[in-house]
Amino acid sequence: MADTAPAAAELVQRAAGVIAARHRGDLAGAEELLTAFPSEQARTLGFYLLADLALGLVRASTGESMDDLVRELSLLVAATAGQRPPAGD
Repeated sequence: MADTAPAAAELVQRAAGVIAARHRGDLAGAEELLTAFPSEQARTLGFYLLADLALGLVRASTGESMDDLVRELSLLVAATAGQRPPAGD
């Protein structure tokens, strides 16, 4: 796993960059970063690892269990399904 850690970190950073660019309104930059992933599998892994790290940060900050956080996230997704998030969020 130690050999794959730098590659995984790069994927996570690229995924975070996509989200940051989108929230800045830089849709072209977000698209450029998305296309820079070497494969669909790498893109999926990058966003999975980013989500796992982000939920871990929230869990550490709030003290909630991961199950509770995922349940809340699932409810939020269900409540907003079909709605586009406001620009700048």
